[in-house]
Amino acid sequence: MLDPGGIKKKDSSAFRRWERAFRISNIGKGSIIQNVLHQGILLLDKEAGVTSRRIDNLLQKRFQTKKVGHLGTLDPFATGLLVVAVGKATKCLPYLEADFKTYQAILKLGEKTSTGDPEGEVILKKAPRPHPEEEVRACLESFLGFSEQLPPMTSAIKIDGVPLYKKARKGIEVERKRRRIEVRSIRLLSLQGDLIFFQASVSAGTYMRSLGEDIAEKLGEAGHLSSLRRTEVGSFSLSQAKRIDEIVEGDFLSPGPLLNMRKIQVEGKRKEDVKNGKPLILEGESAPQIALLDGEEPLAVYSYSEQKQAYVCLRGLF
Repeated sequence: MLDPGGIKKKDSSAFRRWERAFRISNIGKGSIIQNVLHQGILLLDKEAGVTSRRIDNLLQKRFQTKKVGHLGTLDPFATGLLVVAVGKATKCLPYLEADFKTYQAILKLGEKTSTGDPEGEVILKKAPRPHPEEEVRACLESFLGFSEQLPPMTSAIKIDGVPLYKKARKGIEVERKRRRIEVRSIRLLSLQGDLIFFQASVSAGTYMRSLGEDIAEKLGEAGHLSSLRRTEVGSFSLSQAKRIDEIVEGDFLSPGPLLNMRKIQVEGKRKEDVKNGKPLILEGESAPQIALLDGEEPLAVYSYSEQKQAYVCLRGLF
């Protein structure tokens, strides 16, 4: 559920409780963390006030592994679906479906902030005028399709090897290149005074904070996102996710069936060939990339080489 009030605390209470429980107990210590059940994909419902990186760090301690990563960073003020990989499943992250992400957002008119969200300083105040629903719907729909978006300074994009947000903290503004994005769908959920509740499905790399500011500007207003909740990442849904303090052993998903490409089962000698990275001739196959699996266990991703007239190993996953 979206919170019109935005962030009220710097930290999520549930996350803090889980963190304290971890420090007090011996959870994650001993040979149990070597169990294969503690590797795979986790679908988490992130709370506000916590960075995606902090969740990764705590899971690294929980399972005593450096191999933890996530698919699509959520800003600290944002909540919702965070797809996390633990153990060797991190090798599969680039091959999971994440072309489009769906968000529910609240755009607050009347104030523009330095970050485009409630965590920044108010840099412009402007009393908003009333907007009929028809006007707001038409404005939202005008963003459908492809466009060029300027990334915010408070983003993780690197210029000269330095993330933009680090430059922003020093008060340094640098020139950024506009990036091509796609808004596949966008619709008004409700209009409550100076708050616009809307839902959007956007391509990977789209900054919702920037989209919110652009919507406000097109309405002739100043504005920022006061709340943002991610509900879908590719085929993954928030309805499948749990809070970090609710995760149990059985919540790990095997990454093999989730790979976003054609999948082929291998066994015997071919399985050994795959593990050794040997080229494969696969009669009747035409897919540019394929995943080779042993049951649900991913072994490797292969791509077709015109030069060798065979499929060659792109990356081992075991």
